[in-house]
Amino acid sequence: MKSMKKIMLLIACMTALTTHAQRNNTPMRKLQLAEFAISRLYVDTVNEDRLVENAIIGMLEQLDPHSTYNNAEEVKAMNEPLQGGFEGIGIQFQMIEDTLLVIQPVSGGPSEKAGILAGDRITQVNDTAIAGVKMSTEDIMKRLRGPKGSKVQLGVVRRGVSPLLHFTVERDKIPIYSLDASYMIAPRIGYIRINRFGATTHKEFAEALTKLQKRGMKDLILDLQGNGGGYLNAAIDIANEFLGQKELIVYTEGRAAKRSDFSAKGNGNLRQGRIVVLVDEYSASASEIVTGAIQDWDRGVVVGRRTFGKGLVQRPIDLRDGSMIRLTIARYYTPVGRCIQKPYSGEGDDMQEQYAKDLLNRFNHGELMHADSIHFPDSLKYRTKRLQRTVYGGGGIMPDFFVPIDTTRYTDYHRNLVAQGIVIRSTTGYIEQHREELKKKYKDFEDFDKKFEIDDAFMDEVRALANKEGIKFDESQYNRSLPLIKTQLKALIARDLWDMSEYYQVMNSTNESVLQALRVLNEGTYEQVITQ
Repeated sequence: MKSMKKIMLLIACMTALTTHAQRNNTPMRKLQLAEFAISRLYVDTVNEDRLVENAIIGMLEQLDPHSTYNNAEEVKAMNEPLQGGFEGIGIQFQMIEDTLLVIQPVSGGPSEKAGILAGDRITQVNDTAIAGVKMSTEDIMKRLRGPKGSKVQLGVVRRGVSPLLHFTVERDKIPIYSLDASYMIAPRIGYIRINRFGATTHKEFAEALTKLQKRGMKDLILDLQGNGGGYLNAAIDIANEFLGQKELIVYTEGRAAKRSDFSAKGNGNLRQGRIVVLVDEYSASASEIVTGAIQDWDRGVVVGRRTFGKGLVQRPIDLRDGSMIRLTIARYYTPVGRCIQKPYSGEGDDMQEQYAKDLLNRFNHGELMHADSIHFPDSLKYRTKRLQRTVYGGGGIMPDFFVPIDTTRYTDYHRNLVAQGIVIRSTTGYIEQHREELKKKYKDFEDFDKKFEIDDAFMDEVRALANKEGIKFDESQYNRSLPLIKTQLKALIARDLWDMSEYYQVMNSTNESVLQALRVLNEGTYEQVITQ
């Protein structure tokens, strides 16, 4: 009887709401009534939180490819790399045969202070075995991470030491760097690679710039290949290093968002000298803002392939439970008025599917291999600010010097070696056995880079490990990919002995975009495009 009265009361409430909604016939009222009805009257119990989340996701999917909803856990994981750090024990590691192998402890971090060494294998965390138990990498990371000041007990197996070693590590804030590499790539020419635009990017960049200038750098190769973007402010700060006072960097504009201009202050440290920016089809958002500003002001040249074309401005809307809506409110435009965003159409799944296939379509159409496969109508032509050079809109930034994607060295055999971890496992195993020997033999990286070579014995071990993992040997493909495999192996060894900067110094020796940038700077081609 009571339950019947409750249902009658709910129906009365709904009737009242319906009558009120008819007087206030708005989409919001309709949505509220639907949620109220489902949560109160549906035949089975429903998860209201999930119901609302799905409704939000469904609405955003009808808008554009970049308006998104993220729950609280996703927001935290998404923000960590951009905020420049997380709290944990501070190690670079690799999972080898179900065991966590320490590649390098973070310099000055908690693990290094506690005595953890490169090559150590962590087998226990707080008396829980993490080796040989098929524990996922995600679960292991959850056990290692924790709030600053908390402590964790680690059981460590060290080569040449028989008993299990025990360490107490006090967790701390661990920096995440957005600069992968900075070094002098040639006399007077510096090289800096940025992997994302985060909260600490400009500080890292400014420090690297100062060091390179002290070593005689006059010109810069700025590598943004694969850089998916990040914070707008970081992009503006980086662009400011190259541009003059009041020179426009980017502007945003939308239906409800009035035009906002972002200009340089004119106090940058590299307003003179030649600039070459490296980009590819994965360079997006903040990368495109920096690249577009440098190109539009004729401040430098762009080498590589057309960038991704992500030019939609998202405003984060924080919700009380820690979740977030990232809603597109405007578009990014380069100084001459090019819209960075590539076209998209359709709704929902169809729009998302077509958008996701864009890079595949570029490959199939030949755009990644042939510059002349890209055709632009006259309506997409723009003129640069100083020299009135022709540049193109239509989504993404077109390079001044096209570099086709290299398909000759990549084979199925090589892809299988990488996908199944053979390349990384071969180098970590080699380092574990020969670390001290290599440190003694090569006094520094320069000595290593000149003299160290991957020999036939090393490659025999790689092939043997591949055979053990069921990768069928193909001699023709092996020979085609051999130079690339050897370069990757040497680069990974350099990384494990030193750091990421040394890794890229090895990899860049065969990177066609980097080599093209050096030719542009050394053979007078730069001056043919940019005349001061």
